[in-house]
Amino acid sequence: MALDRQRIVAEAVALLDAEGLDGVTTRKLAARLGVRSPTLYWHLPNKAALVTAIADAILDQEFGDLSPPDPAQPWPEWLSGLAERLRRALLAHPDGARVISAAQLSTTMAAISEQAMSTLVARGVSLRQARVSVLTVERFTVGHVLEEQAPRPDAEALKDFDMAAFTEQHPTVMAALTEYFQPARTVDDVFRDCLDVVIAGAAAKAGATA
Repeated sequence: MALDRQRIVAEAVALLDAEGLDGVTTRKLAARLGVRSPTLYWHLPNKAALVTAIADAILDQEFGDLSPPDPAQPWPEWLSGLAERLRRALLAHPDGARVISAAQLSTTMAAISEQAMSTLVARGVSLRQARVSVLTVERFTVGHVLEEQAPRPDAEALKDFDMAAFTEQHPTVMAALTEYFQPARTVDDVFRDCLDVVIAGAAAKAGATA
């Protein structure tokens, strides 16, 4: 099979799924493709370009049909849905948020930002406020998923952890945590509830009524 950029990126995404971002190296990728590492540089000159290509591929899976909202749909509601889609895209792959945060030249992420900002501007939001609102929502989403995908404490780290003492020292934190998850809420609800606060703040700042 001929080696082209599309095949390289597809195999890189598969390597990401198998080993996480730290496992994505040109050496391992070349081995999976049955070529020598220098061969990859004809298509992707360095690790940064490879990560950016992976980021675009991850985002394209969720945002292949990116379009503005229906005229009757309030922009805060549409922007919230956009953030939900971004989170799904990142969670679909190990270290998805790390990949996106490292891919500063992602054209797909730029297209998402362009669509979001132009949508807000078309609804009467100032250019400055549109940029700040979209940037805040995007960074909140990526940051939230970074925490979701961070490694959890292992058995060794938890061995000397005293939960009773922690609860005593942080009673409000523990009470809030217990109360929040009592009605069978999930981590998805945490994201949506926090996102609602961000979106409401952006709408209030922009003078929107949605």
